[in-house]
Amino acid sequence: MRPEQTQLLDTLRDRLGPHAVLDAEAVAERAQGIWRPTPLVARALVRPRNTEEVAFVLKACHEMGQPVIPQGGLTGLVHGADTGPDDLILSLERMNQIEEIDREGRTARVQAGVLLQGLQEAVAEEGLSFPLDLGARGSCFLGGNLATNAGGNRVLRYGMARENTLGIEAVLADGTVIDSLYGMVKNNAGFDLKHLFIGSEGTLGVITRAVLRLREAPRSRLSMLLAVPDFPSVTALLRHLDQGLGGQLSAFEVMWPEFYEAVATAPRCPAPPLPLGAPFYVLAELLGADAARDEAWAESVLGDALEAGLVSDAVLASTAARNEALWALRDSVDVLAAGKPTQVFDVSLPIGAMGAYVETVKTAVAKVDSSVKVFTFGHLGDGNLHFVLTPRPREAEGVHALEAAVYDPLPALRGSVSAEHGIGLEKKSWLGHSRSPAEVQLMQTLREALDPRGILNPGKVC
Repeated sequence: MRPEQTQLLDTLRDRLGPHAVLDAEAVAERAQGIWRPTPLVARALVRPRNTEEVAFVLKACHEMGQPVIPQGGLTGLVHGADTGPDDLILSLERMNQIEEIDREGRTARVQAGVLLQGLQEAVAEEGLSFPLDLGARGSCFLGGNLATNAGGNRVLRYGMARENTLGIEAVLADGTVIDSLYGMVKNNAGFDLKHLFIGSEGTLGVITRAVLRLREAPRSRLSMLLAVPDFPSVTALLRHLDQGLGGQLSAFEVMWPEFYEAVATAPRCPAPPLPLGAPFYVLAELLGADAARDEAWAESVLGDALEAGLVSDAVLASTAARNEALWALRDSVDVLAAGKPTQVFDVSLPIGAMGAYVETVKTAVAKVDSSVKVFTFGHLGDGNLHFVLTPRPREAEGVHALEAAVYDPLPALRGSVSAEHGIGLEKKSWLGHSRSPAEVQLMQTLREALDPRGILNPGKVC
């Protein structure tokens, strides 16, 4: 380590305290993330306790050109927080306070290191709801959710993280604090600066605090698992349910048969809630106000769907235990890998084009390697599909070929190579499939303007 680097770490220890700065050896005792148990690699890891300490760290790193990698709960899937031996990790783990829950204004002011599930549980005690929800809720940080503009299960009704954020506090690369912690739904006083940082993956600034929009907690929850005969019926069913349930449809997830068979059978599931063999399975959710009325309403709407041939079989779940059992199927992505190397994809495209697109991808994957299984599922109601391909080829050429099989059809469909996971390092070379050269150049211009020395998450996104 060069003398100036040693001096930097000594300066940070003096300001933040000795336990706030971990050296390379201590960093290696941590894992790279929940999906990768291999040791974390970095020159040091710094754990500030408040915004002022974040600003101090960034200012010091900016002055000497030290690369900084912001990290949250490390639940990402696109290598957006990867580090090297010369990097300094800025972890928000100690900034984990829910500062205020405003019941009247229906907002929460939080630090970036608060767990998503922690906020969900805290506001539930006040009769409120933070509707952003995803499978990693127990591990992901809210700061990371905002930095990646996370989506998840209820985007259909409530939108992405962006739509649920009213205000942001962020620190620029040179230590400048941008305080946009406003709590109003309407605020057209000039540029809405929070949108610079939401979805920027830590490349334009470090999100430290946020004001989030809360909703009244639903009084009832009803999930429906439906067998559907063909893809046109899937898209027709989406509109049928959304219309028939009066806008209370909060999720519309679709599982192709290979996915359903893998997650709905032993050992993960003792017995499938619906028989195997249907062409498609839909998991829909209704969040309402009256359990008995909502169940009768759903049964009536489903009866019409059965009569119209949109649905061939159905299971309704109105109790908490049955709801969780159905959603556990959808969230059981880990069972697909079964210890094999796996490639995960997250794309978006027009809903009507999805059926043909999936068949195109399956054909292309089979041409690359016929031994690779394709599991397809996703938040179809908001135009988002996921693929899990396993076993993934070990050589780089095979990995690239599978990526091309998934991504190459998207430009013609005006689709996106990343619906909700971000770009990170993994999708950087494919960004041009979804963004024009002018758009990419503008992204780079913004980075250069806000971080002229290029210290924030270098090499990621664009």
